[in-house]
Amino acid sequence: MNGILKFPYYLVRPVYQKTSFHRSVIDEVNSPKLRDAYHTCRLITREHAKTFYLATRFLPNKKQRSIFAIYALCRFIDDLVDEAEDLIAKESLSVGQIHEMVDSWKKKLENTYNGAEYDHTILIALSDVLKTYHIPLEHSLELIEGVSMDLTKQRYSNFDELYEYSYKVASVVGLMTSEVFGYHDKQALKHAVDLGIAMQLTNILRDVGEDLSRNRIYLPADELKVFDLTEDDLFSHKIDDRFIKFMEFQIKRAESYYESADIGIPMLNNDSRYAVYLARQNYSRILNKIRKNGYDVFSKRAYLSTTEKLSILPKVWLNR
Repeated sequence: MNGILKFPYYLVRPVYQKTSFHRSVIDEVNSPKLRDAYHTCRLITREHAKTFYLATRFLPNKKQRSIFAIYALCRFIDDLVDEAEDLIAKESLSVGQIHEMVDSWKKKLENTYNGAEYDHTILIALSDVLKTYHIPLEHSLELIEGVSMDLTKQRYSNFDELYEYSYKVASVVGLMTSEVFGYHDKQALKHAVDLGIAMQLTNILRDVGEDLSRNRIYLPADELKVFDLTEDDLFSHKIDDRFIKFMEFQIKRAESYYESADIGIPMLNNDSRYAVYLARQNYSRILNKIRKNGYDVFSKRAYLSTTEKLSILPKVWLNR
């Protein structure tokens, strides 16, 4: 009963509601410019990563703000490339010009790490984060490299290729945030990598239909072949025994990475474990949603409602 009594129910409010909790997270920052920068980063996180945002609310204020800044940076880089893809499709810009844009942003990022100051909101917040936490520049550069792969690569021959992509677009985010969470055993980083892989595989399985609409297939080609599936089967949205067995194979692989991630969570600092475990639990439940939807990842989007995300809080709190 102690765990239930100590559970901070005041945090379980609609994530969009501006509460004193939200204000204290940002308003305790003295600089108005920096306060506005963190506020923008929080809004970006709340808008685009609702499951992740809910989990961050259980972090200490300083860590919470820092995670907002890191997520906003990752989101900005991802959006930069996504918008670039649209411009290429419209023939407004060439691939070469897009790479110049990405390289320009990379240079600003490197300069920020070296102490340069920019008026860009996200870089203002990131600069402040770097004063406290050691987040290797290489992780940010690998992220840029990973999302840039989408400019030229639309198919994956095997899981090794997909793993490399998933590491660069997701695992490096786990490595960056781990420096904020804190850890007492460096083995935690290996398991943070696995959590990133698990979450990215979950994204890929959830978004099969959406990716097909953009002529993207992240599912390993050699594994599709093993289950006697073709690209035409995917584009025709065929859900049969072959596809169900294929999807179950993919889901179980993702679940194995989540299980590895569980080993690393106790290696994190006490004040960060609950938030990470909560994000892990809610994200992995998307896989069960795919099952409940009859493996229809073409016309149904597997997601958790706010009520479903909140319903697991006491259970996770007790098991933390």
